[in-house]
Amino acid sequence: MAINVTRWSICLLVLLSILPSVFGLYFYLEGSEQKCFTEELPKETMVTGEYTAEEWSEEHNKFILNKEVGIEVIVDELPSGNRIYSQKLSPKGQFKFTSAESGQHAICLFTSTAGWFSSTKIRLNLDLAIRDIMDDATEASDGTLSELAQRVRDLNHKVGDIRREQSYLRDHEREFRDKSEATNGHTVTWTIVQLVVLAITCAWQMRHLRGFFEARKMI
Repeated sequence: MAINVTRWSICLLVLLSILPSVFGLYFYLEGSEQKCFTEELPKETMVTGEYTAEEWSEEHNKFILNKEVGIEVIVDELPSGNRIYSQKLSPKGQFKFTSAESGQHAICLFTSTAGWFSSTKIRLNLDLAIRDIMDDATEASDGTLSELAQRVRDLNHKVGDIRREQSYLRDHEREFRDKSEATNGHTVTWTIVQLVVLAITCAWQMRHLRGFFEARKMI
């Protein structure tokens, strides 16, 4: 039974490994509203976003593509606030940026043509693909791959993602350990200081009481 469970676990891990690091979402923007979300990225990771911004048309009673609507994308590192990407784009297209450091990144999108009091309603579909910059650089620009070669390449991409994630977690663990050791050191130092002050206070009180009793000729 244990062998069967192990086999199923291995198969599940292989299937999860060949899945691409891609996720999609959609949301609505009204007027000058800005939508932001955070993504935790390892260092030197390329993020590619494909988007489509559709404007609500009262005439057609549905969302349509309006070439006059512009989308602005900005990406900031958190918590430093360092801006690594800022671009005004067409209502449909693609953007790319590469993370310079590991950590949280804020990705914000908003319409660049809407005024402050505009009531324009935009539906924005966004697909994000996350991959190692080295994998993207070595990928062939033309030619086709067999299904097996494609799966092997996807598996290599996933393994690279796992290694980068492990490296990122090790850095976080190291930082947390350093902070814990510093906090424990401060706690021990403060405890020793308190014990020293308590000992000095007790000695002073004992001496004071002894003098008091001697003055009263009680001892």
